[in-house]
Amino acid sequence: MLLKLFLMFTLIPVIELALLVEVGSRIGVTLTIAVVLLTGAAGAWLARSQGLRALVRLQEALRAVQFPGDEIFDGVLILGGGLLLLTPGFLTDLLGLSVLIPGSRHLIKAALKGTVRRRMHTGDLRVNTTYTVSDS
Repeated sequence: MLLKLFLMFTLIPVIELALLVEVGSRIGVTLTIAVVLLTGAAGAWLARSQGLRALVRLQEALRAVQFPGDEIFDGVLILGGGLLLLTPGFLTDLLGLSVLIPGSRHLIKAALKGTVRRRMHTGDLRVNTTYTVSDS
């Protein structure tokens, strides 16, 4: 796990930097900065609107006494997409926006749910169900 995190926090910034330099050399520095700022602003607006919709759906599911599984997945994906948009760069903006667009988020959510389900069945994903209650 530590190796994966190390690679993620070193490779992604290097790839982003290379993309920014390449795009900047083709379209110019000013336009490159403008595109990064515009995608960030559009992503923030999209994250806010999609996040509010997910919150409303979560509240509706709870009012209907239903387990809000899909709504929780949506919320986590929207949060992740918003965090990706905070990172300046084209690759992270593209990934963040793809998670925030409802149609592509549905596909990503289905794949993620399948992965979680598979890992639960194989025992790779363990949930700690031991809780202690203390009298304070």
